[in-house]
Amino acid sequence: MAREKKEKEVKQESLESVLWASANKLRGGVSPYDYMNVVLGLVFLKYLSDRF
Repeated sequence: MAREKKEKEVKQESLESVLWASANKLRGGVSPYDYMNVVLGLVFLKYLSDRF
């Protein structure tokens, strides 16, 4: 049981690092204000996904 939890934590940590790296690549030279609109859209889609 403890081993499964540890593996899940490692996978979660690696997923977060991949997502963070992807977000940094996507942001590129976009101004923070413009990037904010993209991120808020993604947060809204996540909310809808969790809600329904």
